[in-house]
Amino acid sequence: MGQAADALDVQPAFLRSLDAAEVVQAHRSSGGHRRYSRRQLRLAARVRELFDDGMTLAAAERIVRLEDQLAATRAENAELRRRLGERTDGTETEQEV
Repeated sequence: MGQAADALDVQPAFLRSLDAAEVVQAHRSSGGHRRYSRRQLRLAARVRELFDDGMTLAAAERIVRLEDQLAATRAENAELRRRLGERTDGTETEQEV
C-alpha cells in the first residue's frame, strides 16, 4: 500500500478509506498486503482529483462509478457498431443504420 500511496501522492489512510467505502478495493496478497491493479490506481487517482476539487467522497465515488459505466457503455456501443458494420455491405450511411 505504501508504494501505491506514494505513486498517488496520498496518505495510506486515503487508500484505506477508499477500500472501506468499497470505492477501490485492493486485492490481498497471501501475506495480507493490499495490491492494486493499474485500473484501481487510475480510479483512486480520479477520486483524489475530484476530492481535491471539493467533492465529497460520496460524490467523487458516484462520479467515478458513472464515468466507469459510461466508458463500458461506449466500448459496448463501439463493439456493436463494429459487428453491424461486418454484417452490412458498407453502402448504408450511419443515419440509415
